[in-house]
Amino acid sequence: MESPRATPGSRRARRNARPRRRALLYVSLATVAVLGVTAAGTVYVKAHARDGGAVSSAASPAPSSSSSASASGEASVEPVTEPAVDRDALLSTAMETVTVPSGAKVSAAVLDLDSGDSAAYGDAAFDTASIVKVDILATLLLQAQDAGRHLTATEKAYATKMIENSDNTSASELWDVIGKAAGLDAANKRFGLTDTEGGDGALWGLTQTTAADQLTLLQQVFGDDSKLSEASRSYLQGLMKTIESDQRWGVSAAADGSEFALKNGWLARSSTGLWDVNSIGRVTVGGSGYLVAVLSNGTVSQAKGISLVEAAAKAAVRSFTAADSSASASASASASASQ
Repeated sequence: MESPRATPGSRRARRNARPRRRALLYVSLATVAVLGVTAAGTVYVKAHARDGGAVSSAASPAPSSSSSASASGEASVEPVTEPAVDRDALLSTAMETVTVPSGAKVSAAVLDLDSGDSAAYGDAAFDTASIVKVDILATLLLQAQDAGRHLTATEKAYATKMIENSDNTSASELWDVIGKAAGLDAANKRFGLTDTEGGDGALWGLTQTTAADQLTLLQQVFGDDSKLSEASRSYLQGLMKTIESDQRWGVSAAADGSEFALKNGWLARSSTGLWDVNSIGRVTVGGSGYLVAVLSNGTVSQAKGISLVEAAAKAAVRSFTAADSSASASASASASASQ
């Protein structure tokens, strides 16, 4: 800036000197800019090497290789971005390995409790058969919470037989207590189920549902973000962990040990003689928890239906574990390469 005491002669001399000063100023600014980017680039490279994982490119400007190499001697490192995993596509591919008997149908849904990732294969509606008993008890527990009461001794006795032994008489008793389909549908609306409709009259086993909706129901039973209280969830989980021994088939086939909780459903349709066979629950694989729902219909026997459901459950969970193992190996390789 010009001094207020400058004379006309000195002003003229300074005007003549301005182009050179401007040129020097531009060089200085350019130098500062290059050094600034290089400094940021140095921090960027070191942070990437320390974390050993993906670093957002928005964290700092990407340095040019020439400025970084000349000023700091460190080569520039591009951020590593992990590709998004298309869980639905992986599940669909995995389900293609499952042999589905002629005339039968199968649908599956899985949720990884650690990551929150989920996937669904098929969106058709199926008869629930006895898996609706989990929904019946969840509805009863929600209604009891609303009323500020505990289950009665009689209700608990029915609940135990209904879940652990899949007792139909107990299910019919509690179906009446909750208000049949109207009560179930009202609770399911609050649970977030959008494609489930209670069966007509006393026909609770013909409730219609989808695999994706059953996954939503399982989240209400096993997840923290639930309309059910912790006590209600714990109670229902406990019953699903103590299913009688001859009913420990279905999604439990996907577990790598004895840690699982489930409820199965099986029903021979009188109109066709073909079977509905379903299974829902929580399994543990490699120390991680997964919610799994598999629905099927159209098999010629219960045994064929069980085989189909178990094969589908294994394939569905494998679509997650195989992808996660591949992603971990890729991340480790990227981390090693960046060090």
